Amino acid sequence: MKNIVGVRFKKPGKVYFFDPGYIKLSNNDKVVVETSMGEELGTVVISKRQMPEEKIVAPLKKVLRIATNADLKHYEDNKKKEKEAFKICEEKIKKYKLDMHLTDVEYKFDNSKVLFYFTADGRIDFRDLVKELAAIFKTRIELRQIGVRDEVKRIGGNGVCGRELCCCSFLGDFETVSIKMAKEQNISLNPSKISGNCGRLMCCLKYEQNVYEDKLARLPKIGAIVKTADGEGTVDSVETLKEILRVKFKDEEDGYFYKKYPASEVKLVKNASYDNVDEEEKEHLKELQELEKLEMQDSKNKKNEDDDM
Repeated sequence: MKNIVGVRFKKPGKVYFFDPGYIKLSNNDKVVVETSMGEELGTVVISKRQMPEEKIVAPLKKVLRIATNADLKHYEDNKKKEKEAFKICEEKIKKYKLDMHLTDVEYKFDNSKVLFYFTADGRIDFRDLVKELAAIFKTRIELRQIGVRDEVKRIGGNGVCGRELCCCSFLGDFETVSIKMAKEQNISLNPSKISGNCGRLMCCLKYEQNVYEDKLARLPKIGAIVKTADGEGTVDSVETLKEILRVKFKDEEDGYFYKKYPASEVKLVKNASYDNVDEEEKEHLKELQELEKLEMQDSKNKKNEDDDM
């Protein structure tokens, strides 16, 4: 077992584990830690505890010290420098007529590097831009292309629910979201209704998915034949969270009538395979599948600061 503390560098952001050594730390303490990129200033979000060594990504870096007033002032000075660097970089992008959109600038705590985050549709030859920026700032320069989800996370905004975007308020990392989740939650497959500010599928589709998967595994599918107290019928619709089935029956005059039953009161005779997608929604599937591919590609190609800690 190893002693660890959890440190976050951005809010929201991924939590990294560090060795506190003999330093007494509490939640919300500002600390300077050793990373593969040099010294960084972060906030303790998980107090000292023990963790099995097999769960720790080696090597476990150390907490160097509790941040001093000088460290905090240096951090704030870097934030001011970032705003100035942003303006300078934008001017140089226009000078070289590069088809790229600058999103954010980040000074490493020890000033060993300045990172410029940008989005672009394709590959950009920014070698001349890097040379000029290095000459201006007298330090290492890195231009890092990010995906649209990371861009929106950095810019911020509100979702369709009216609340601050999840990725800007509490999500530490992005999780894969799929069309299957929208289908199983019986949500409209209209891309405009299930896409976030970034143009990708909304992260909140993931939140209740485990509950839906658990319930759907136990419930008959639409089109299944079930036996009820009123005889055999076909499942016409399913209220997943309430576990209520609407069953369609034939009447004596070759018409139909419907009745609702708790799932616990019906017996499955023959299940069905039904995708629960109407003709109108099928038209949206192609666009959604393209979004899903882009999301998978973003996950594979994602290169952000989390990989460097």
